[in-house]
Amino acid sequence: MSNRKDVAKLAGVSEATVSRVFNNIGPLREETKQKVLQAAQQLNYHPNAIAQSFARGKSKNIGVIVPYFQKVNLMSTHYFSELLSGIGAKLSESGYGLLLLFQPAEESKDYVKLFHTQKVDGCIILGSKDVPGEVKAIEQLHQLQLPYCLVNQTSSGYPFHSIGADHQEGSFQAVTSLLKKGYQQIIFLNGPKEFSNSIDRLKGYKSALLHAGIPYHPQFVFQGNYSRKSGFQAAPGIASLLPDMKAIFAGNDRMAIGLMQGLGELGYQAGRDYALIGYDDSDISRMTSPPLSTVQVPLFNMGQLAAEKVLQMIAQGPMTEMNEQLPVTFIERASSQL
Repeated sequence: MSNRKDVAKLAGVSEATVSRVFNNIGPLREETKQKVLQAAQQLNYHPNAIAQSFARGKSKNIGVIVPYFQKVNLMSTHYFSELLSGIGAKLSESGYGLLLLFQPAEESKDYVKLFHTQKVDGCIILGSKDVPGEVKAIEQLHQLQLPYCLVNQTSSGYPFHSIGADHQEGSFQAVTSLLKKGYQQIIFLNGPKEFSNSIDRLKGYKSALLHAGIPYHPQFVFQGNYSRKSGFQAAPGIASLLPDMKAIFAGNDRMAIGLMQGLGELGYQAGRDYALIGYDDSDISRMTSPPLSTVQVPLFNMGQLAAEKVLQMIAQGPMTEMNEQLPVTFIERASSQL
């Protein structure tokens, strides 16, 4: 197997010059560069990727930080799998690797440390919350002008880089579709308020009611945690309202499906006894009985765009505040067609 010394000898240059060519360090005459590349090709020499990363001070990895919950397989969820697929596709296309980093909820956050240890050249944060410890850790990234991007999360009053979707509009579309069917009040099962997309969905819900001239009643709003289990657990409380209210909007498909199962055990069937809409357009939403009305969110595209922005920061340096929202689309199926 050929090595750097062999390439240097064949090209008639020093080993240091060969190293400079492959690590793209310093000014080089084009003639010298071509000699080295031709010699390497002739000898079938390929530089060690790990050695290159040390020479450049770059890892060629982007860290993708996801929350860790014991006994919860987040990778099996439509939300995280689609985002990661989009991120991975863009990074692979650009010659970067994806380093998946799990962040326990109770663990203190220190994203800057990842850069200091040269584990990553940039990071993408999924599932972050608007809580003091997390905001402080992200603020450090931002102040140091390190390449990072939040996905589906913003923090009020902070100019953090983020890619998301227009959840206020998605919620507005979903609730408006139910109001147009003649339902005067809509039950809402939302996610935790620490997530900005939960706040946006609540804003859309309130806006749709206001637009229809219907007052907002906080007692009709329930809170889950975006898990199927939390939807199932909300069923008894929501069932107590069903004799008078027959329309429900859930903040994601997993909660909607859990709620559908819980209400089913109480004798209520979606599409017959009540109208139900979820959110995310997960694969399972097409497989429920009846199929679940939902809001389609371009999660794959969001992942791609987040990766693209981080790579752009690495290549071109810091950018001004970047906060982009992609459009969403309401999809009606049988669960909301009484």
